Amino acid sequence: MRIIPESELIINPDGSAFHLHLRPEQLSDKIVMMGDPGRVTLAASFLDTVECDVQSREFHTITGTYKGKRISLVSHGIGTDNIDIVVTELDALANIDFETRTVKPEFKQLTMVRVGTSGGLQPHCPVGSYVVSEKSIGFDGLIHYYADSKKFRDEEFEEAFQKHVHWSPYHCSPYVVDADEELVDRIGHDMIRGVTISAIGFYGPQGRYVRLPLADPDLNTRIASFRYNDHQVTNYEMESSAIAGLSRLMGHKAMTVCAIIANRVALESNTDYTGSIEDLMKIVLERI
Repeated sequence: MRIIPESELIINPDGSAFHLHLRPEQLSDKIVMMGDPGRVTLAASFLDTVECDVQSREFHTITGTYKGKRISLVSHGIGTDNIDIVVTELDALANIDFETRTVKPEFKQLTMVRVGTSGGLQPHCPVGSYVVSEKSIGFDGLIHYYADSKKFRDEEFEEAFQKHVHWSPYHCSPYVVDADEELVDRIGHDMIRGVTISAIGFYGPQGRYVRLPLADPDLNTRIASFRYNDHQVTNYEMESSAIAGLSRLMGHKAMTVCAIIANRVALESNTDYTGSIEDLMKIVLERI
């Protein structure tokens, strides 16, 4: 039996995971994730009870109950690099014995739903709508660092996408992964379903031109026109691919649902989206 070295999984002196500062008993198997630590406080206002409130850097966790369900609210910050930290430590809290540093004999499956904001790439994804990431395209390359990703990647989709958009060899090889089908049906049965791109930045990597010119200013036009079977790219964000990919590799159920706060086609945006996010959080808390 492998004993995980201290340098591979760092455990704080109080028995908590290094970045999240959570102890195993503080985590529920139902987890609602969000980027902004402040949104955890907002979501917690809907809980009936609160048992713990832990914050470390951008990672804020509140565990409590909602209508009899024990739920952990976790902020992950921005980007797939943060998701690598958060999902790995959540899995460790559930499935590693912190005393012996060994994998527990019985696997505990986590259910993780990310509630985020996003920019729409299609006319049918207007500002204010909710889009479920049925599939995610990762521009980040994260999943390629782990073994056996081919088991869960849609390689034919990846090949068709790269060919259509004239993918640059200087970029990470994009990967395509599915969210958990049952969870998508349960959470998003009355929402827009689509394909979400997880970019490695907010500006240039998503085609925004502020002061630095873009290397490929027509990339978003080609992405928006891409079709594969009945799929098309609906929106941009920065985390869904890593959540879906790592969860599939680890055996967890996960998905992302986003409130559209900008439409890149219509060139519209809404910075006052608090009400839209509140409503989406309530829906996810009801359905998780």
